[in-house]
Amino acid sequence: MLEIHKKYINWWKEKLNISNYGLLWITFIKGLIFGILLYHFFISQ
Repeated sequence: MLEIHKKYINWWKEKLNISNYGLLWITFIKGLIFGILLYHFFISQ
């Protein structure tokens, strides 16, 4: 499973033509947005 995940990540890195650092920023922003949405819909009511 881990090897499949590594291949999938490398495939996206090559497709988007970004570095590891750029990939980390994308995942950080994605997590931030997901966390804000979870907070908005489930916690702040």
